[in-house]
Amino acid sequence: MCEITAVVSGKGGSGKTMFASNLACVLAMAGKKVLLIDMNSGFRNLDICLGVENQVIFDLADVVNGVCSLNKALIPDRRFEALYLLSASQNYNKAKIKAPHMKKICDILAEKFEYIIIDTPAGIDESWQASIAAANRAVILLTQEFSAVRCSDTIDSKLRENGITKRYAVVNKVRSEYSVSGFFPGLAEISESLRIPLAGIIQEDINIHIATNNGVPVVCKADSYICKNFEKMCSRIFE
Repeated sequence: MCEITAVVSGKGGSGKTMFASNLACVLAMAGKKVLLIDMNSGFRNLDICLGVENQVIFDLADVVNGVCSLNKALIPDRRFEALYLLSASQNYNKAKIKAPHMKKICDILAEKFEYIIIDTPAGIDESWQASIAAANRAVILLTQEFSAVRCSDTIDSKLRENGITKRYAVVNKVRSEYSVSGFFPGLAEISESLRIPLAGIIQEDINIHIATNNGVPVVCKADSYICKNFEKMCSRIFE
């Protein structure tokens, strides 16, 4: 059975795209067949994170509009034979992807891939609803802020309403001084507020930003603490 995971957030800038690309790479490094789907129409960035922006000829909107076949829109990663990207369109008005489109596309791709990771748009509008339509689990990305916790709780409720029972939280951009200051929510408080398993935290680290801007997922440095951290989160999410 193909595991279809939506990476979601109530706010922009939480790190969904970074997390989705690195989670997919950890799975690919373990020999799994993985597909990344970018649902951020008009604001796509997964191609940049993977360093394949010059290879995007066809995108998800082209598939829905009948411009190309699904296979032609799949972009292979240059590092891992079993990792592919289905990019969003950079033109927001090129196609409105509906829930039935995503369900059909994922049904077809589930026969080819073991894992599908969907990078969803922020918020809970129609495009977000479409992006989670085929998912059987979700990871909520949030930062260490009270507003992010509130938004994440709303997102979690929507995921629950859509029948997604396997839901996890990951706190990104964590800084030790925030946890002891009293001005930011602590990790235990975040976990208790969301009432879902905390799959892990990602510390604020300049190396993550450098890797993302260079189109090389940070987990590609296999002996780093960041890679080991992602491996642990991956095992918790897909336990």
